[in-house]
Amino acid sequence: MRTLIGAVAATLLLSSAAFAGQTEGLIKKIDKDALTLTLDDGKSYKLNAETDLDALKPGMDIVIAYDVTNGENVITDMELPDSSAD
Repeated sequence: MRTLIGAVAATLLLSSAAFAGQTEGLIKKIDKDALTLTLDDGKSYKLNAETDLDALKPGMDIVIAYDVTNGENVITDMELPDSSAD
């Protein structure tokens, strides 16, 4: 029984890891009401409520780490361009 529980736990960990991803692109649109952003490839990503929406601008290059939860791409981390670089 202990082996079965361990196997089930390992399977759950592996299956949740399969739904994580990373992407990059240009921000095409930001929907502040729905808390989503859309990249230039047409894919949308859900932002969390603590995200500083004023720091995000259309045309900005961004790198996103996300998980797929209930069919939505939910952002877990993002990297914005360094504003001091010229």
